[in-house]
Amino acid sequence: MENKAITKRDVDFAKWYTDVIKAAHLADYTSVKGCIVIEPNGYAIWEKIKSIMDQKFKELGHQNVQLPLLIPESLFNKEKELIEGFAPELAWVSEVGKKKMDERLAIRSTSETLFCDYYKKHITSYKDLPKLYNQWCNVFRYEKETRPFLRSREFLWQEGHTIHATKEEAIDETYRMMEVYKWFNHEILAIPSITGIKTEKEKFAGAEFTLTNEDLMYNGVCLQDGTSHYFGQKFSKAYDVKFTNKDNKDDYAYYTTWGKTTRAIAAIIMVHADDYGLVLPPRIAPKQVVIIPIGDNEEVKELANKYNDELNKSDISTYIDDSDKTPGFKFAEAEVNGIPIRIELGKRDLDNKKVTLARRDTREKMEIDLDSDIVTEVKELLETIQKDMYEKALKRQNELTFEAHNLEEMENILNKQPGFIHAMWCGDQDCEDKIKEIKGCKSRCITDDKPIDDKCVCCGKEAKHHVIWGIQY
Repeated sequence: MENKAITKRDVDFAKWYTDVIKAAHLADYTSVKGCIVIEPNGYAIWEKIKSIMDQKFKELGHQNVQLPLLIPESLFNKEKELIEGFAPELAWVSEVGKKKMDERLAIRSTSETLFCDYYKKHITSYKDLPKLYNQWCNVFRYEKETRPFLRSREFLWQEGHTIHATKEEAIDETYRMMEVYKWFNHEILAIPSITGIKTEKEKFAGAEFTLTNEDLMYNGVCLQDGTSHYFGQKFSKAYDVKFTNKDNKDDYAYYTTWGKTTRAIAAIIMVHADDYGLVLPPRIAPKQVVIIPIGDNEEVKELANKYNDELNKSDISTYIDDSDKTPGFKFAEAEVNGIPIRIELGKRDLDNKKVTLARRDTREKMEIDLDSDIVTEVKELLETIQKDMYEKALKRQNELTFEAHNLEEMENILNKQPGFIHAMWCGDQDCEDKIKEIKGCKSRCITDDKPIDDKCVCCGKEAKHHVIWGIQY
């Protein structure tokens, strides 16, 4: 049955996106402009994201820390590129009560300055290195245009800040963490993505180079979903982060940062959701199975409880909807909330010695024998759903991936249907700027893929890079 609270995706994608968030109770607007309340359903997804990624970070040797929310202006100003890059979005605290402060404090937009200030005090020798730290926190950036999860002024993220004794070790860390983000998107979120290096214009302020993980939404618009930055010794020199190396000489440490935000929830919605609501990949779904007993039959209730116990003991997150709502309402609620599997149990099913399982991703129903091993059946179906959702997203991405050999071809593609556009580039920022004039198209990343031409898509001169371009959120 059609969900009338949700605008059809192909009619108005932006309205559909907001409708899904509201219908699934993921977030709500607040009186604080540009900031949202992340509701229990939305926060449960973030907790799952956080739990899986945190475990992965710790397996790789990272430790969690917590640094202050406020940053003194004098500390921020030590690295000019960073302050210039973030200046338009920085919010400042300048008064306490009615008294002006001696020095303004920036509300954390990113934490490089604080980490470097900390590392300066705690590193003296190469034996102190590496430091592999990460923090889970909130940050604030005064965005002009906001949209829930996609771009809000205050958002949640993790920011890794590591410091190393050698350039090679730091570069390895930068690439290693980008592989973690790619793994997470592919294996957990069922979102195919591309990774590569950002152009000089698009790299993070102050970084020597930036690696990016880029997703393609259902409508062909790109989403940057995780970045990893190599800073070399730039920040260490600005903040005097020195150590004695193995040759007993003073040296500046090598620094990396990497981060992923609640924007991942926006990606899940815009890649997988449909006109009926949220669709969650099983590996990220806070609740993987809902059991819905139909009627007031004791035998049905007993079986529902038995299934619930067996599934939860097998590490499958399950719950019973035994509310007073009608079966139809319960089905629709489970559907809009994106629960991967719905188990329907009624007296008629028991009489027929059958159990009905409904898939959220395809909305198909299947029957299994009552004496089947419910744990095995559900586990296999969850894995099938996870795989099928990735394949479906990959198929859509492939359909919206194009090649352009000149500016006219690129313009034609963007006017018909945005997507990932493979095109060659000479490396000149003037060409990059000219391409941006076409519907705001930007370089997403430089890829190692085989060249598709020997000339720049814009100026026709010799090409230096194979670049993937697209319109971004």
